[in-house]
Amino acid sequence: MIAALAAAWPVRWLCRLFGVNVVSYYRSLKQVAAPEQASLAAAVKEVFWRHSRRYGSRRIHAELKAAGVKVGRHVVRRLMREQGLQAIQPRSFVPRTTASRHTLGYSPNLLQGMKLPPERPREIMVGDITYLPLATGGFAYLATWTDLFSRKVVGWAVEQHMEESLIIEALALALGRSEWPQGAIVHSDRGGQYGGKEFRRLLAQHGLRQSMSRAGESYDNPFAESFFSRYKAELLEGGLFSDVVEARLESFNYIEGYYNGVRRHSSLGYVSPEEYERQYAAQRAEAVEKTTGAAGRERSHSEATQV
Repeated sequence: MIAALAAAWPVRWLCRLFGVNVVSYYRSLKQVAAPEQASLAAAVKEVFWRHSRRYGSRRIHAELKAAGVKVGRHVVRRLMREQGLQAIQPRSFVPRTTASRHTLGYSPNLLQGMKLPPERPREIMVGDITYLPLATGGFAYLATWTDLFSRKVVGWAVEQHMEESLIIEALALALGRSEWPQGAIVHSDRGGQYGGKEFRRLLAQHGLRQSMSRAGESYDNPFAESFFSRYKAELLEGGLFSDVVEARLESFNYIEGYYNGVRRHSSLGYVSPEEYERQYAAQRAEAVEKTTGAAGRERSHSEATQV
């Protein structure tokens, strides 16, 4: 009875009214809440391990909320702490794959002064390369192209070299998946791969505009940096791949099977890149429907008045 009335009346006043000791009342609440807390703790733990320790309290809270579980983020954080659940933390990432001293010519930085991220998909993609340590002592290299609107990795490739063909392979995947409009921007650092003739021929063939970091900027691509740091923290965890084949397979599983379609991004309102694009498409379709519907009603009204 007291619990039901507590939202409208002071608890101490209600306890005095019903002749109940205040301490006993709060003790009884804890006893009732214990099974519920145990259930919440189990739900938090299940989400934590389902995402392979990649989710902290914010993303776990978003996941539970999406599943209809009513719980506050601070409760999630406490339950994680009580169960010793600590998410993987990305290490600071310093790229070492840019060789910008070449004579192939540089493109201007078209992103300078622009409002980022863009308001629509398929307007800007950013590319970069990172190294992947192998058990043999050598390296494989991962090239990616990311849509700045949704943070979706739209193109990627893994090879045992970081020559021009690596970024072309990744870009071909991005262009083959969806149509990029004429004038879309393709941004990268000043690495020699991005100044290659074949790469630039591919850009021209699809009507894409090339953009490069400005001279003197050691690194101005925080979007790729963020992805690579997460990739290495959540997939490698300081380890290495046995060979380039495993690196390619694990990259496929992480990017296509998890990062693009499952992993919740704080910058996207805690939804995945693919869900973010679906929401955008649905909102756009709804706006078009309203516009065409209003136009149709106005035309019908006009025709009726003319009769």
